[in-house]
Amino acid sequence: MIIREITEAEWVEFFPTFSEVVEAGETYAFPVGLSIDEARGWWVESPPGVTVVAIDESGAVLGSAKTGPNRPGRGSHVATASFMVSATARGRGVGRALGEWVLAWAREQGYTAMQFNAVVESNVAAVALWQHLGFTIIGTVPEAFDSRAHGRVGLHVMHQHL
Repeated sequence: MIIREITEAEWVEFFPTFSEVVEAGETYAFPVGLSIDEARGWWVESPPGVTVVAIDESGAVLGSAKTGPNRPGRGSHVATASFMVSATARGRGVGRALGEWVLAWAREQGYTAMQFNAVVESNVAAVALWQHLGFTIIGTVPEAFDSRAHGRVGLHVMHQHL
């Protein structure tokens, strides 16, 4: 698996995964029904952030991550990140590889911590992965996410010192 900065062609290939994940209603509160150009604004980061893709040996896009400062100005020393993996690539270590890449990138860029602002508590696979990679749940906003399958569930704020 190779992780590299996303190209326009890879964005086009990744867009169906973006749409599928958003439409599923289990992990992101992005608006549904976004066009490819509207979705780009929600996913593709501008510097100092970066958006990457994980690709397999054939060049197929398996997933993507975006990362950069959690807040501007006086909060810019803390990074944040978001992740999506295609349904066909789940369970193959893509999320872990993207998570490890993002943490290494944040350290290289001089960030002192990484904070995830909204990890859906019913997304147990993601919560377990982030905990395994060193994140702790520092709080949960009750009933802050309207999961299609579970109704209103909490959003974890997760944190890791770098």
